[in-house]
Amino acid sequence: MLDKTKIFSDALLNATAYPVADVPQGMLKLDAMEFPQDFPEELRAGFAKRLAAVALNRYPPAKHKNIEKLLRKNFSIDENFGLLLGNGSDEIIQMLVYAAAWENAAILSVAPTFVMYRNCANFAGVDYFSVDLNADFSLNVEAFKAAIQDKKPNLIFLAVPNNPTGVVFSAEAVAEVIEAAKDALFIIDEAYQAFSGGNLQEFAARYPNVLILRTLSKVGFAGARFGYLFGRRELIDEIEKIRPPYNINVMTAAAIEYALENYAEIQNASAKIPLLRKELAEEISKINGIEVFPSNTNFLVLRVTNSDECFTKLKEAGILVKNLNAQHPLLANCLRITVSFNDDNERLLSALKNIFTE
Repeated sequence: MLDKTKIFSDALLNATAYPVADVPQGMLKLDAMEFPQDFPEELRAGFAKRLAAVALNRYPPAKHKNIEKLLRKNFSIDENFGLLLGNGSDEIIQMLVYAAAWENAAILSVAPTFVMYRNCANFAGVDYFSVDLNADFSLNVEAFKAAIQDKKPNLIFLAVPNNPTGVVFSAEAVAEVIEAAKDALFIIDEAYQAFSGGNLQEFAARYPNVLILRTLSKVGFAGARFGYLFGRRELIDEIEKIRPPYNINVMTAAAIEYALENYAEIQNASAKIPLLRKELAEEISKINGIEVFPSNTNFLVLRVTNSDECFTKLKEAGILVKNLNAQHPLLANCLRITVSFNDDNERLLSALKNIFTE
């Protein structure tokens, strides 16, 4: 029998694959922070026409210049900044880790946070360290600064707002830890920026070591797999060397280009989510036995008496959510629930009321 230990690293052999739920037909899917609707109805005919014109027999271009132009226009990205496109932000995280993976390298983030930071570091053989958030999910600035001093990371990830907690760290707190990390590449991951009511984009201009990472997955294009990274051109140019050729396929490019051409419509749809989030949080908080944490994303984190039991009962009611209980002690008995539109939110509320009044 082949000895796998002579082929694969211990990190790989001891890891588990990223969990993606198998969703039965008819299940209300509130587990993955997806946008609750597909392309707006009025844009679908044009979208279909655009996709029909794609040349599947040809490789994608080396650079998607029109997409880059549209990103700069829609998100006011400085023309002097470099811009790198990825097959989702996951691929860009991999590129960043590979770029930083050299002898004595170290990566730092907070805990709990997006699991791909640690996973990519482990698979690349890079030391990964994390600093626990405070009990209210805020950033422990002093502990983070101490970890920077102690571990001397060359790459730092900070998700603002954070996933899976939903909390946005204050600009003052983020600035303070950036000031303490002048020798590290500092990545601000703004995957949920569309729902947070602000952004830290100006930090990419203020600090020479800061890059901004974003995705279009949360505003309706999770299936397209598209992310982008921007900041000082001299940094982006180095990371660009790692980018696989043709990493943005022609179908994704066509979809994203069309979406960016019509981004005002996309923005109008996503702008509904913060209000729906507020209404849903208020209604859930009225149910005895549920604690609702503040959120600046398109999801809510709830703490219940027994998250395993609640998860199972919601699934039996045809609703799939994310059970965070095993991820970190700060998430004990917590569930993460995607904010959807009114009918879905009402169905969730009804199920929760039935569970907690039994």
